[in-house]
Amino acid sequence: MDFQNFKNAVIAKCAEMGITEYELYYQCGQSTSVDTFQHSVNEFTSSQEGGVCFRCIVGGKMGYASTEALNEVQAAAIVERAADNAAVLEAEEQVFLSEGGQEYEPMEDNSYPLPSTEEIISTILATQEKIYAASEKVIDGSQVQGIAESSEIAIYNSKGLDLHASNTVSGLIAVAVVSDGKEMANDYQVKLGQMSKIDADELVKKTVDSALQSLGGDVAPTGNYPVVFSPEAMCSLLGVYSSIFSSEAAQKGLSKLAGKEGEVIASDLVTLIDDPFFKGSLVSRNFDAEGSPTHTKKIIENGVFSTLLYNLKTAAVAGKKTTGNASKAGYDAAVGISPFTMYMAPGEISEDELLEQVGSGVYITSLGGLHAGANAISGDFSLQSSGFMIEGGKKAGYVKSFTVAGNFYDLLKNITALASNLKMPGMGRLGSPSVRVDGLSIAGK
Repeated sequence: MDFQNFKNAVIAKCAEMGITEYELYYQCGQSTSVDTFQHSVNEFTSSQEGGVCFRCIVGGKMGYASTEALNEVQAAAIVERAADNAAVLEAEEQVFLSEGGQEYEPMEDNSYPLPSTEEIISTILATQEKIYAASEKVIDGSQVQGIAESSEIAIYNSKGLDLHASNTVSGLIAVAVVSDGKEMANDYQVKLGQMSKIDADELVKKTVDSALQSLGGDVAPTGNYPVVFSPEAMCSLLGVYSSIFSSEAAQKGLSKLAGKEGEVIASDLVTLIDDPFFKGSLVSRNFDAEGSPTHTKKIIENGVFSTLLYNLKTAAVAGKKTTGNASKAGYDAAVGISPFTMYMAPGEISEDELLEQVGSGVYITSLGGLHAGANAISGDFSLQSSGFMIEGGKKAGYVKSFTVAGNFYDLLKNITALASNLKMPGMGRLGSPSVRVDGLSIAGK
């Protein structure tokens, strides 16, 4: 039974039981992944998962039930279970269903045909050979992974909401492991898009070159330097601290930004944007997990904190409107809050010009120990790092095994320059240009 027929069966069951307030949330996805080892295919996985979550309001209480099986029996059972769950709740809490008839921004169709398994295999094997051929220092352990995924979400409720969205994504993940006979190093790069249009040569070059640059090197000297975070490193920090912009975290005392709207919290160079329509994003959508319309918003604008991110529940608590940032980790997960594509707006100078302005300092390319060494509540961090010394306004010798320490809230205020090289590394949900920060402590040798 497809979702449309399942939905109709649920509607009929609700009418039979006299349930007038309810919602169906449907999510499903298919994925294929193939990776290499040495010169052949190492592993092939294909999966399909998803299901439906039903919630209804009975006697002022919200009951929930879910199922993976879309058939007539489960359509009736899911309604009965949710109603039974509502009946046994001891306390009432404010519950929310989105109103139908709201206006939604039109979506650009960015979908593309997914590659066949045969195309994935031939592409990753050819790319693997390119990695081996790129340098005599490339060793076994290097690999290429090809992915192809499709997803579908639908929300229907008794208030006239009836929404549907789908998405496709494919891409390559390249890993290069290199050795000079004394030590090993590695790096990985991700490139998403229609597989037949991905420039494998460029992907390989970036991956291998970056790995080779990480061979050797010394420990950075201890001191206080101007620090430049690469886009990748800055995105790592944004990922750790993205929760501080959640109204749920603020209302639970887990963010220092509670009640700070309208206050200066960052350098006037900083504008932080959440964009549900960012071109190429994996999560572009004109509605959130509650069916509320989404919109592009500036979380920070020229250093001024503009807004926390809200869903219907947290917005009601704060006496505000939802920002359209309700999220669900899966079809049967609780409603939370998250950004769509969050990025720091770029500056107007090139990275080379930024480095020239710095003169002497440290350029950080990677951060380790993010979960153990970064506290999202206090903002404090102390992280293992690697990168390059900046000498004479240029990247110089590779440095590793040093610690960068500071506080994220202070870091935002101490940003003194941003480059124009906005990047969306990894899976593309976070973005940043290269960022100069003053006042950070480097502990090395």
